[in-house]
Amino acid sequence: MKRSDIIRTIQVQFKHMRTQDAKAILDTVMDEMISSVANNNRIEIRGFGSFQPRIRSTKNGYNPTTGETMVLPTGKTILFKPSRDLTKKMNG
Repeated sequence: MKRSDIIRTIQVQFKHMRTQDAKAILDTVMDEMISSVANNNRIEIRGFGSFQPRIRSTKNGYNPTTGETMVLPTGKTILFKPSRDLTKKMNG
């Protein structure tokens, strides 16, 4: 599903909504989610799942071209954990 599909779904649900208003709603929700995760806060959407920032530790890796070992620095990532309801719907 693409961003435009979500905007269209919002417009179908609220029949008199303009495209610009639906885009503004989606942008506001996404911006709030991004800033929340960037500030190390957990996001939970009941019935869908949770997003949680995680810190990856430093580890040793290798350069696939040269075979040389190298240190991969600490970094941030996001963990998504689906809700039980979403998992049940996916599995039928």
